Amino acid sequence: MLDASDIRLLLLHFLSINPAHGYELIKAVEDLSKGEYSPSPGIIYPNLQLLEEMEYIAVVDALATRKAYRLEAKGEEQLQQHAQGLTAIIQRLSTLAVLVNNRSLPDVERAIHNMKTALNFRLSQEGISQETLFAIVDALDDAAKKIERS
Repeated sequence: MLDASDIRLLLLHFLSINPAHGYELIKAVEDLSKGEYSPSPGIIYPNLQLLEEMEYIAVVDALATRKAYRLEAKGEEQLQQHAQGLTAIIQRLSTLAVLVNNRSLPDVERAIHNMKTALNFRLSQEGISQETLFAIVDALDDAAKKIERS
């Protein structure tokens, strides 16, 4: 979904708003996409460490049991230099949030459920002929085309 440089820009962005712990940053990204994308700790923490080594961020309290980070001047410069890229990343994640909203509309949920039920019923039968499989694939492809062009 996002590469490491995208993640680093997002981390800098969120830290420009407020200092935060790694978990809070994961939740901020997740909230932006309405739960459709949630970066793993294995993505977030190494990038936080790298940003700290690059002096873009700093630990708020070195003695705290959980590290909270704040944005440094070099990190702010990086954000300004890559403002367009950040805007594109936020737009991509916001689009996922729209997807979540539209996919959860009752009529859409019902239609998706009906399609899954029909497919599962039909494909769970033994001895389906090649002709029937082609008809199912054609029906799915036709439905996809209609949705794409609507």
